[in-house]
Amino acid sequence: MTKAQTDNAPTQGLAADHVLSVDAMGGDQGPATVVAGLSQFLGDKPAARAILHGPKAELAPLLASHKIASRVTIHDASDVVKMTDKPSHVLRNGKNTSMWSAIEAVRAHQAAVAVSCGNTGGLMAMSMLRLRKAEGVNRPAIACLWPSRNPSGFNVMLDAGADIRADQDDLLTYALMGASYARNGLDIARPRVGLLNVGTEEHKGRAELKVAHELIANAAVIGDFDYVGFVEGGDLPSDKVDVIVTDGFTGNVALKTGEGTATLISDLLRSALMKNPWSMFGALLARGSLRSLRKRIDPRRVNGGVFLGLNQTVIKSHGSADATGVAAALHLAYRLAQSGFSDKLAARVASAASLAQDNGQEGGTGSPNTKTGK
Repeated sequence: MTKAQTDNAPTQGLAADHVLSVDAMGGDQGPATVVAGLSQFLGDKPAARAILHGPKAELAPLLASHKIASRVTIHDASDVVKMTDKPSHVLRNGKNTSMWSAIEAVRAHQAAVAVSCGNTGGLMAMSMLRLRKAEGVNRPAIACLWPSRNPSGFNVMLDAGADIRADQDDLLTYALMGASYARNGLDIARPRVGLLNVGTEEHKGRAELKVAHELIANAAVIGDFDYVGFVEGGDLPSDKVDVIVTDGFTGNVALKTGEGTATLISDLLRSALMKNPWSMFGALLARGSLRSLRKRIDPRRVNGGVFLGLNQTVIKSHGSADATGVAAALHLAYRLAQSGFSDKLAARVASAASLAQDNGQEGGTGSPNTKTGK
């Protein structure tokens, strides 16, 4: 046991796929909210355990108040990555932070997945440094769940903001990773993959999108997914696709727009239903349906962006997440841990990307400047 741990070690000797590594610091609402979310999660998953990273003196009383100290190991970390810290600063000065400690526990195979509400850029930079990119991945991506009309209730979208750039080969890798995530995270045996564009016609879009369109189509059999072609913004919540592939700039704008719209609809509906006694009476009669609608569009239910393309799994929770949102991110992390997602993803990308690129060269797809031609 290292000096970073407490004397109490409820995770010692436990299989890593039952253990989550949780950064208690860095979120907008402080460690009390993270611990409250962890308590909700542990209440639902009796076999789960956690390693909690942050100042021991602050975390121990919180664990005691929620009566979960027997299931959580504290790794004492005195420093915090601030939301304003640049990734370069985090890499130079982050070794004593709770975020670094959370990633190190996964790197040391003490836990299966790391979860943090902290600085996204710092978390990605630190994760890439300590966990390294998987074979065949040029740029990791953040995958998020988007409420949809599909039976699962969600679609997968990536990249949601890990890197604003993405060429045709990156988009191919995103398709392979997104399909693997849908298969393991949503139990979709053969995911349908679409490439986000300004229209569904093949002549529309930037040059790299047209090349990616061909590469992804050629990789569908190898990657064990169905390619539906170009999709538009209106298809994000549709039931015609399971995975939407795009670059990080477009994906992040779409994600934030969707979350803001969901919140606006909820606020406007609440205001309308409280406008007068008649509307309040109608709301009372329809309270069951309204409760179901509120749950369906609640952004907290889909909290947790998964970093795809690393050798191990990291999940970024919203910095503003409340206890319900933190619990949702932890549930997602535990599901991926139980499925052995990291190993499956690495194997899928390493083999399928290589074969797909070879096929692309033989079939004449791709451009002379792509990495597949090197």
